[in-house]
Amino acid sequence: MADRIYLDHAATTPMTAAAIAAVEQGMRAWANPSSPHAEGRAARAALEDARTRIAAAYGWAHELVLTSGASESLHLALGRSMAGQRLITAVEHDSVLRHSEGASVLPVGADGMVNLDALARALEGKGRTLLCVQWANSETGVRQPVAAIAEIVHAAGGILLVDAAQMPARADDAVLRHADLVAVSAHKRGGPPGIGALLVRDFGVLLPMGGQEKGYRAGTENLPGALGYAAAVAEPEDLARMAALRTRLEDAIRAAGGEIVGAATPRSPLIGAYRMPGVSSAAQLIRFDLAGISVSAGSACSSGSMRPSHVLTAMGWSEPELREVVRVSFGRTTSEDEIDRFAELWRTIASEARTRAA
Repeated sequence: MADRIYLDHAATTPMTAAAIAAVEQGMRAWANPSSPHAEGRAARAALEDARTRIAAAYGWAHELVLTSGASESLHLALGRSMAGQRLITAVEHDSVLRHSEGASVLPVGADGMVNLDALARALEGKGRTLLCVQWANSETGVRQPVAAIAEIVHAAGGILLVDAAQMPARADDAVLRHADLVAVSAHKRGGPPGIGALLVRDFGVLLPMGGQEKGYRAGTENLPGALGYAAAVAEPEDLARMAALRTRLEDAIRAAGGEIVGAATPRSPLIGAYRMPGVSSAAQLIRFDLAGISVSAGSACSSGSMRPSHVLTAMGWSEPELREVVRVSFGRTTSEDEIDRFAELWRTIASEARTRAA
């Protein structure tokens, strides 16, 4: 597996060496942080230190509830907020769609962006409403204007929940300044799976449920996971380098006749979605995988299904075009050579498709 090229970092990214070492440390010194004895008190001190370091890495100066990951953080916020109504966008992650029965759905434009006028109308006269919006779409990388959205939501007396699972630490000051609730994840940032957090500006927007985490989440605290998370987010991610890699790839894809989803829209430098005309995403994934290259056909939670992407559908894409899109996502280990090797195979597959169609 050492020679394979991994370009699916938006699904999960390899743990950093520091995170692995921190998890091992937590496992060796394990005790229940809620226990009153000396071992428990030591575990509690280590847990609270990790909590402080995670918050500091994101630049968050408020409350932080440790969870099992971004999905649980989102479910906690959606299910226990003090809002009477819930509003989501049509391009939210599957985990949000599954937990938002009865919520109003806000459409997006062909660029994947929320229409701010439509948002204001959707909030008008609805009472206190919680809006859930992604920092960057997990399939296309399209980024929403968080500051402008927050201004509208707060003017209507609402609560803004940002799904920031794909957001590196300190990647967007607007989220830190304006969001009321922020769901974040460790395993997409080089930390271990099974740990994440809900950043909370004010506990007054959430109903407590009892148990651990100041009464906002029940269950034994995951000390090894928290230590690994803290170690991972302490290591900066070079977003400028990844943006340059994405530009390098997209130049090659354009030249090969490919289409870039959301090309004219602000996007995360970590994610790109690309259409290869005439070749299904399933066929592309097989060719890439056989050649030792790992990519996906959407978010990990939905790429194994046969149904078309709800994200591309909401953006107005029709079949079969939306079934010809694959996602490429970048991480700390991605190199120029890997991008060039991927682009070379892309050109080959696209050329073969054009020859067959001629």
